[in-house]
Amino acid sequence: RIQSIKDEQQDIFVWLDFLDLNVYIILALMLLIGIVNVGAALMVLILVLTPTIGMLKAMGSTNWQIRKIFLMQALLLIGKGLIWGNLIGVGLAILQTTTGFITLNPEVYYLSEVPIDLPLWVILVLNLGTVIVCLLALLLPSSIIARISPSKSIKFA
Repeated sequence: RIQSIKDEQQDIFVWLDFLDLNVYIILALMLLIGIVNVGAALMVLILVLTPTIGMLKAMGSTNWQIRKIFLMQALLLIGKGLIWGNLIGVGLAILQTTTGFITLNPEVYYLSEVPIDLPLWVILVLNLGTVIVCLLALLLPSSIIARISPSKSIKFA
C-alpha cells in the first residue's frame, strides 16, 4: 500500500499552513506600523517646516515641488529604517544558521534548532515593496502642503 506523506501526516501540514498564515499577518502588521510611523514623522516635518513651506511658495515653488522635497526626506527615513532593520534581521538570521543558538525540543518539533531559509530575492522584494507602499501611503499626508497659505505661515516664523 502506497500513501503520500501528506495523507499520512496531515496534522503537520495543516500546522505548516497555519505558520504561513502567521507570516502574512505579521508582515501586514509590520507594514501598517511602518506606514503609520513614517506618516507621523512626515507630519512632524511638515509642521516644523511650515514657515519654510510658506517661503518656498512665496518664491514660486509649486505644491508638487514642495511635496517631492518632503517625500524625498521620508524616503531617507525609510531607507535608514530598512538599513537598520536588515542589519539586525539578516544578522540574526545568519547567526542562527551558523550557530543555531535558538534550539527546539526535537521530540516535539522533529528539529533540534530553528531552520532559516532567507533567499536574497525575498529580502529585496520586501524592501522594495515597503518603500513603494510607504511612499504611496505618504501621498495623502503630504497633500497638507497644498493647504498651507504662504502669508499666514511666514507671519508666524
